[in-house]
Amino acid sequence: MARMAGRRVLFAAPVLLVVTFGVFAVAAASPFDPVKAYAGTAGLTASQDDLDQLRANLGVDQPLVTRWWDWLTAALTGDLGDSSVLRQPVADVIGERLGWSVLLAGTAFLVATVLGTGLGVLAARRTGGWFDRCLSSAAYTLEAAPAFWLGLLAIWFFALKLDVLPAGGLTDTASDTVTFGQVASHLVLPAAVLGVSQLPWFHLYVRQGVADALAEDAVRGARARGLSERTVLLGHALRSGMLPMLTLVGSRVPELITGALLVETVFSWPGIAAATVQAATSVDFPLLAALTVLATAAVLLGNLLSDLLYGLADPRVGFDG
Repeated sequence: MARMAGRRVLFAAPVLLVVTFGVFAVAAASPFDPVKAYAGTAGLTASQDDLDQLRANLGVDQPLVTRWWDWLTAALTGDLGDSSVLRQPVADVIGERLGWSVLLAGTAFLVATVLGTGLGVLAARRTGGWFDRCLSSAAYTLEAAPAFWLGLLAIWFFALKLDVLPAGGLTDTASDTVTFGQVASHLVLPAAVLGVSQLPWFHLYVRQGVADALAEDAVRGARARGLSERTVLLGHALRSGMLPMLTLVGSRVPELITGALLVETVFSWPGIAAATVQAATSVDFPLLAALTVLATAAVLLGNLLSDLLYGLADPRVGFDG
């Protein structure tokens, strides 16, 4: 296990280098001008000399490779630079928002895995039945539904029509303090929407895996020995059927990150979505690079986690093979 994790870490280093350079290259080719974005309305009346001086102060007058290398060497020492659009250190921007994004994504992932697994097991018991057909149809429909559309639909129904849940934000409009109750109530809709958007894949993988396991000779033998259906299902079929789903964990991380950005925007959740959009549209090199590295690291970590879970669940899989 340690050897495989070490290999993944060594592999991650050049990947992150290429990703950060790609961010700077794409940003340099972008039609957006970071100087005008930084200056705002004042840039409309500023002289060319003032704009050139501001460009030098921001460091965007340097060649692409120089900008990337300066940022990389500083980042390796812990200095992620300053965000030109948010006017604060990049580390502070991420620190203030990352926790809320992790809370949303983690809750949604828990919803997706628990509900997806439970519904998948129930559907696998009677494959082809009306319950299985209804769930499979709903799953395929949800696969095609964008997360932002589900969010707008949830706001219309639960917040506007029924008025049972807040439409967005982290706390109530009139509140100036953050309390557990307010955060919990405001988390319900965005976490449910993001979780439901990821649920179909977990449901379909578990359904197929458990259905295939129920048809194996070992499961038939367990039934022949008189074991209860619950023991056969949970003790034999579920463990074998869950193996394909474990490989899904890592592959869903990019979709979870993308979905979280959309859901955060729809529900005005104070995560990193707004900072990501601002960094992209304003060509904020330091913030854009740091957020991209963070997302890439999350994807690599998700892939490693899925491999570790698969190896722990199936002893036949060697970690060092």
